[in-house]
Amino acid sequence: MMKRWKHRPEGSTWGDWGDDDQLGRLNLITPKKVLEGIAEVKEGLSFCLSLPLDFPGGNVLNPRRLPPVLSPTGDENGWRFNFLTNSLNPQFVDVASDDRVILTLQYSTQWDTLAHVGGLFDADGDGVPEPLYYNGFKAGSDVVGPLPDAGRDGCGHLSYAHKLGVENMAAKAIQGRAVLIDLEKHYGRDHKYVSYDDFKRVLDADKVVVEPGDMLLLYTGFTDEIMKMNKNVDPARAHAMCCVLDGRDKRLLQWITDSQISALIADNYGVEAVPAKPGPEDAEHPSLPLHNHCLFKLGLNLGEIWWLKDLALWLRGKQRSRFLLTAPPLRLPGAVGSPATPVATV
Repeated sequence: MMKRWKHRPEGSTWGDWGDDDQLGRLNLITPKKVLEGIAEVKEGLSFCLSLPLDFPGGNVLNPRRLPPVLSPTGDENGWRFNFLTNSLNPQFVDVASDDRVILTLQYSTQWDTLAHVGGLFDADGDGVPEPLYYNGFKAGSDVVGPLPDAGRDGCGHLSYAHKLGVENMAAKAIQGRAVLIDLEKHYGRDHKYVSYDDFKRVLDADKVVVEPGDMLLLYTGFTDEIMKMNKNVDPARAHAMCCVLDGRDKRLLQWITDSQISALIADNYGVEAVPAKPGPEDAEHPSLPLHNHCLFKLGLNLGEIWWLKDLALWLRGKQRSRFLLTAPPLRLPGAVGSPATPVATV
């Protein structure tokens, strides 16, 4: 019997890496996978895979997520921005600037942690579904908030993931071999729900091989279109352009399970369609089926709104799909998501 649960969701990986595992499929990024990634470096070229963190602009993609706001630090001597230190000592000649930021952690290029989306599941067998996250960690005790002092350290945190926080991903130092699937090349930029058959067709056409432990990236052209909008996102197009995975396609979800990829990343808003296609009317179901499948069941982190154009076009021109990916998030204890500044090296 496990510490937190008697039953795990069907098809899940709960407990596969131990009772208290907080990494999930990141465990598949082994030293061997890092060496395989390094072996893909042929040219010594690096690509930044992050948007500027003040993009997409506004809050059309998600009304709760706002652009970052910068401000200076300061004390009784004034704001530390263009601060003349000779005000402290006439012999000083420094000009000092020091700032801080109010940052919505999943506003732009981001990682989803395993505490980002959980599910209701009867893990203890008492007939009552509980709000849980990957590996049975509990909402309210392991992932806390909104509550005063949710971090239990007196720092005033109103929310805090005591388990599954992003610091676990950062300490893993995410780096290894990655594979890019070029959906945009085959399907253009019209809005398309990508099924298993659509997905497999691209894999076969481009002779893309995905092996256990690889990180998988999907290029759709979404962030290209976002950048063109120059922070004035068109509400009519925000969720109606480019390819999205069809999270209701059970064959596609099964492929994700069987592939044993270590991360699933896209340049679009949610990897899957947001909102998803309607679920069954006669049964309870997740609103975001791919998030439920990946984050909650498999322990598979999702990356969203990455900038992939430059890398994708280079790989397309070279008829390559593999590269070294280095993509740690912020080492911010207790956070359930994080900006990222990933780097691809080819």
